[in-house]
Amino acid sequence: MPASPHPDPFADWLRTHATALAHLDPEAPLDDLEPLRAVVGDARVVAIGESSHFIQEFALLRERILRFLVERCGFTVLAFEYGFSEGFALDAWARGEGTDDALAAHLAGTVPVGLDAPLRWLRRHNRTAPTPVRFAGVDIPAAGGSLLPALTPVADYLHRIDPETLPALQEALRIAATFAAGSGAVAAPAWARLATAEQDALSALLTRLLIRFRALEPLYVSRGDQQDYDVALRRLEGACHADYTFRAMAGLFAGTGLTADTSARDAYMARSVLWHLDRLEPGTRVVLAAHNAHIQRTPVSFDGHLTGLPMGQHLHRALGAAYRPLALTSTTGHTADMPRDENARFGFTIDATPLGPAEPGSIEAAFTDAGLGLGLADLRPARPRSPGRTDLPPGPDRIRIQSAYLHTPVVEAFDAVLHTPTSTVTDTLDTA
Repeated sequence: MPASPHPDPFADWLRTHATALAHLDPEAPLDDLEPLRAVVGDARVVAIGESSHFIQEFALLRERILRFLVERCGFTVLAFEYGFSEGFALDAWARGEGTDDALAAHLAGTVPVGLDAPLRWLRRHNRTAPTPVRFAGVDIPAAGGSLLPALTPVADYLHRIDPETLPALQEALRIAATFAAGSGAVAAPAWARLATAEQDALSALLTRLLIRFRALEPLYVSRGDQQDYDVALRRLEGACHADYTFRAMAGLFAGTGLTADTSARDAYMARSVLWHLDRLEPGTRVVLAAHNAHIQRTPVSFDGHLTGLPMGQHLHRALGAAYRPLALTSTTGHTADMPRDENARFGFTIDATPLGPAEPGSIEAAFTDAGLGLGLADLRPARPRSPGRTDLPPGPDRIRIQSAYLHTPVVEAFDAVLHTPTSTVTDTLDTA
């Protein structure tokens, strides 16, 4: 990698603290990842990010880290930036239900964000593991593409528990079906084209159902059980957060949105992680896979304007040091930009955009100037432990997000950064 024309002051620190990694092959030995053990410590949730979806090297590295955390550190759950409601079927499949070929049907119509390979590894691992590794979805339904994956099972629940409310739920389903799609990039514009009366009716119906659910919890539990109630309530909450997100996205695109209004999705994801932690076996430890911008501890800002409070910030507030986010990034090759295109299958296309020289002040520039390849940098020693400490260089103030940069104090946002010297957009996507 050629050195940048503006030497990065963080590069010398990185050169002496980063650890080289030997492999990207998910099946390779894991010994080179042992330095990760100190970063992970006794964390209950370790988040593995990526600066862009659809990158081959990031997918391979995340699979290796998943293996390491499961096989050597005792992690027992893989949580993913994938619908909470839809995650239960994938958990059953990962633990042996159905045929090996059934995964394709489960994932049909969803944005291919890299779930197939880790799920297949989980299923193989669970065949011989004394304790199976669970799968957990944490996102709003269809990542904002449709309310139906959440509302349809809620309708089944209400049919048994509270049939008086079925007409309201069925009306919400009717409206939701008119804009349901495979991703938020298609559904949000379709929602925006609904008549205002339909938009407001949907929000009112969902709010009424949610308040009734909460008010009648003792009655609902007496007619069923606590677990079924908890799942149905979380699904309904997911539909409400998704509905709010549609409004937030419409305001964002129209230039009338409220500051950080899209944080509703990240708040739901964070609470979903905690929901699973509270209900799974004591000692549960979670590997959480999501975009860097979702897992960072610090607010998401562009051009000095607050855009959102990420899932990672909520998890850090709830778990403190028991939450450890790990960023993945690269310095050369290509990234996957996602220009909007309503005529495409998921509402966007994938552009393999060449990565230019890293911006001064970025963590990528520091890796470039340090001359480092595939490696791991534990950022915790780079944080000043006392006010006014001057023996540490200023940390990077930005990290790549697709072909742009997100400005944030990187050493505060993440506990570690894993770096691949090049990145390649996967060639197996079908977004046309």
